[in-house]
Amino acid sequence: MKLWDKGFATDEGIERFTVGKDRELDLLLAPYDIMGTLAHITMLESVGLMDRQTLDTLVPALKKLYREAVEGRFVIEDGIEDVHSQVELQLTRQFGDLGKQVHTGRSRNDQVLVDLKLFSRTGIERIVRKVHDLFDLLIRRSEECKDVLMPGYTHLQVAMPSSFGLWFGAYAESLAADMEPLLAAWKLCNRNPLGSAAGYGSSAPLDRGLTTRLLGFADLDYNVVFAQMGRGKTERIVASAFASVAETLGRMAMDCCLYNSQNFAFIHLPDAMTTGSSIMPHKKNPDVFELIRAHCNRICGVQNDIRLICTNLPSGYFRDMQLLKEVYLPMFGELEDCLDIAAYAIAGMEVKRDLMEDPRYALAFSVEEVNRRVAEEKVPFRDAYRQVGEEIAAGKFSYRGTLHHTHEGSIGNLCNGSICARMDAVVQCFGFEAVQRAVSALCD
Repeated sequence: MKLWDKGFATDEGIERFTVGKDRELDLLLAPYDIMGTLAHITMLESVGLMDRQTLDTLVPALKKLYREAVEGRFVIEDGIEDVHSQVELQLTRQFGDLGKQVHTGRSRNDQVLVDLKLFSRTGIERIVRKVHDLFDLLIRRSEECKDVLMPGYTHLQVAMPSSFGLWFGAYAESLAADMEPLLAAWKLCNRNPLGSAAGYGSSAPLDRGLTTRLLGFADLDYNVVFAQMGRGKTERIVASAFASVAETLGRMAMDCCLYNSQNFAFIHLPDAMTTGSSIMPHKKNPDVFELIRAHCNRICGVQNDIRLICTNLPSGYFRDMQLLKEVYLPMFGELEDCLDIAAYAIAGMEVKRDLMEDPRYALAFSVEEVNRRVAEEKVPFRDAYRQVGEEIAAGKFSYRGTLHHTHEGSIGNLCNGSICARMDAVVQCFGFEAVQRAVSALCD
């Protein structure tokens, strides 16, 4: 079945190539396509383009299909081009010509636009909640380990004292920063493109404000040409926000790969979290972090794939955009998996508590000694710096003092409470509850 059928057959090879992976990927969009159809026909009845009896007939059937889609029981049959065609086919099988009325005043173009907005909105909510969970875990571990010192590095050389509290807290604050682009992506996805039809609107008297309210959108994509141009733009901005999270996870995973190695031995993974070698009996590999790193690198590349598909396209719809689904939709599950397994591994990770007693890290305290001489002996900083440098060169440097890091965000003053407040302030801006209420009212 093809919604555009005009009575002639398409070459089988052309059909196979043009349909591509739509049947498989559209299963991810099925609940949202049905949700959009429920809102659309409710609007059609309100403007007199569908009678009340037809609406009352179609709504229960669509809600049943919605439940099937949410539960993973919705199927796109062989020979059916996409999810839009399957939904309409299901309705026409049951109700004949009544089922054909659901397409009045819309196109597959604005159907897939609204499907992707709704899918993305739901996916962003899931990612935000998982990012927040990992953030909370990192803050807890930061507080647990705030007095456990470790060496800090620049250029992969021992630099200054750090702490596991500072390290865990750094990635927590990085996730808090990642919430800002996620919020921007959410706001873009929370605008309704439905009613833009094929990209030039419709002569039907559509009430786009009503579908906006029914679907829980905060606002409209007003200009119908812009709404169509949003295909690719929306995906790229969401992918950029996800790349920000992935960059944080990937960098943390790289640290963990280094810190787990024998040469560092800063952290220890329980045996159950490691894998072995087929030839070397001693190996306990941190594959979990290596794969997080690889997945996150791939997620960071999605925005570039989207840009390459869409760059230099004129206004209006083009079939190039179909390929966006292949790089975009899988990204959501991939990032969720990385967040889940990162949280599991960080929770089980053990940290070494006596690192700074190792003589290899003695020079990390050189700045402490410089600052001590400036504060206690009133030596000018540049002179103190030269004195300590000469002692290091002569092999005579030692430091027996204590650390005095008191400024905001330092070892002795992590400011985790302020970081949590910043995270909470951003999360409150999403307004997930309003969306959930609208979806429940429409679909339940």
